[in-house]
Amino acid sequence: MSSFGGLAASAQGKIVYHVPIEETVEKGLSAFLERALNTAVAADADLVIFEVNTPGGAVDAAGEIAKLLSDSPVKTVAYVNNRALSAGAYIALSADEIYMVPSATMGSAAVIDSSGNAASKKAQSYWLAAMKTAAEQNGRDPKFAQAMADEDINLPEYGAGKGKLLTFTAEQAKSAGYSEGIVSGKAELYSKLGVEDADIRMIEESFPEKLARFLTNPIVVPILLTIAGIGIVIELFSPGFGIPGVIGVSSLVLFFYGHLVAGITGYESLAMFIIGVILVLAEFFLPGGIIGLLGFTAIVGSLFLASDDPVHMTISLLIAVTVSILAFILLVKVFGKQMKFFKKMILTDATKTEQGYVSNPNRVDLLGVKGKAFTDLRPSGTALINDERVDVVTEGSYISKGSSLIIVKVEGSRVVVREIPDLN
Repeated sequence: MSSFGGLAASAQGKIVYHVPIEETVEKGLSAFLERALNTAVAADADLVIFEVNTPGGAVDAAGEIAKLLSDSPVKTVAYVNNRALSAGAYIALSADEIYMVPSATMGSAAVIDSSGNAASKKAQSYWLAAMKTAAEQNGRDPKFAQAMADEDINLPEYGAGKGKLLTFTAEQAKSAGYSEGIVSGKAELYSKLGVEDADIRMIEESFPEKLARFLTNPIVVPILLTIAGIGIVIELFSPGFGIPGVIGVSSLVLFFYGHLVAGITGYESLAMFIIGVILVLAEFFLPGGIIGLLGFTAIVGSLFLASDDPVHMTISLLIAVTVSILAFILLVKVFGKQMKFFKKMILTDATKTEQGYVSNPNRVDLLGVKGKAFTDLRPSGTALINDERVDVVTEGSYISKGSSLIIVKVEGSRVVVREIPDLN
């Protein structure tokens, strides 16, 4: 392990960056730390101090952060101010040096899936190997790192017998060679590193970065999608485009915004989503159903493209769809709502006889009137009634041209005639 004690004599003129690692570890944090390290490299910094206080989080995000620290040309120090648990322990182990405050803890790094259950053996094997590598690359005994992730490793002297994960106190970490020292705070840390007179620059998360971290939190994602689903369902039952629709669309905008700012996805996912929406709307005006199916597929595909965890996205969509369907049933069955959206596109008016509409002329005025067959009726033809040519039909018999007849039935435009003896 390297030491920074020699910096004391020449601390002036040195550049040191101090960067916080707080709250849950996720892709938004990874994007922020990448920016911080790029800033330090661009400024030709001599040291980057990461102040760690996290309960852990996503393994893949921790892996990205650990790689950032390992690949950085700038020396890195993890300053554990309170706790570095789970993924946070992995990040701390990836730094060149570790310092802890007296009350700090580090460890308890079991890997779990998105449902909170123990991960698969394959995932656990990968995580154990990653913890071991993180320890070894900085000259630390790997058995302790593995004990943090594997409860089968027996270390009773550190309070981690079989069945318990290892969690170091500050004193235990120092005695095991997992930290370079215990410090009371930043001032003592700077003094031990010999950079108290250096140009120490703080890098804080910007508001967009903080918002992106919140929006990409594994708990927040299904909530956003559920709100979007409920908002759209309620909007289908509302006249015009109102508050529910605005809330639903806003939730989707926030979903894509968070993932874009966090660097999880690019604009291609947003473009695919917009294309999908256009295709779904086009389905209301074009027949076939294929365009609508393509649009729906594009929308779902865009959500998966925006996410870096297909399993979590599947669970989030199932939650959102289930709640939206329940909301739909509730509105129809309990509140008796009718969909206003489709009423704008579907013709519901009917031209009824009671309202004065007729599909064709009704010649009831001809009932009982006599006339002559203008053509042979076989059984249909033309009759001359009051000097008017009328299309008629017989009751089934043949009536020759010029025969006398009488209209015996009128059914709309259907005029039925019967032959009568010629009195002349």
